[in-house]
Amino acid sequence: QMYDSDGSTMVFWHALDVPEHPAAHSVFARGIAAAGGRFICVGTSFGAVLVFDIPPKGTNVTLSEALEQHRDPVTDIAAEQGQAPDGAGDLVTADDSGTLCLWSTGEEFTLLGKIPGSGSSCSSVALWNGIVAAGYGNGQIRLWEAGSGRIRAQVSAHARWIYALDLAPLSGKLLSGAEDSFVHVWKLSRNLDTDDIEIQHCHAECVTDTQVCGARFCDPAGDTFAVTGYDLSEI
Repeated sequence: QMYDSDGSTMVFWHALDVPEHPAAHSVFARGIAAAGGRFICVGTSFGAVLVFDIPPKGTNVTLSEALEQHRDPVTDIAAEQGQAPDGAGDLVTADDSGTLCLWSTGEEFTLLGKIPGSGSSCSSVALWNGIVAAGYGNGQIRLWEAGSGRIRAQVSAHARWIYALDLAPLSGKLLSGAEDSFVHVWKLSRNLDTDDIEIQHCHAECVTDTQVCGARFCDPAGDTFAVTGYDLSEI
């Protein structure tokens, strides 16, 4: 659903038609991000990432291409929220096996690199200033270099499955929420002298008896955040 400055609203609906998949396998979309100024990328359960070209005006939304690098269901997609270093790409996609794909967007999307999974599902990703932050089913947060695909930091952040990551682009704060009822706030930064990527723990909040499944910052600086839990009707 998109809104124009003249008050008009455009609603676009796309059916996931995958005839080669048997009816016993559910087909769903998971993971969405705006990228490259004019594209919306949507992940699917059959591993493809659908790229839609959104016109500046009018209703002629078209399926531009399908990115077919994932062999497992896509779990999350994130676009660059800061300034990507040269050659780092501006889009990251994740799947159920933990594999990450790094892309450069444009008229045609280019695969810049692939980070293989290590046996744990990657549930959520964020991309900021060339740093990929990924949350996993084993409770870990890993930081990767978007340019080289090299791992730069690893934190055992939660005791159970991480369900949500969010990043505040103005401050580099990272929010993580998990099944263990905890929400943590971290601070990402680059050491300008050594070029190391650093992660610092800032805050922990326990949401008693709640499996946290959603967590988001409410502002670009990350001064406030909102949380919800599994089977919870409030935020």
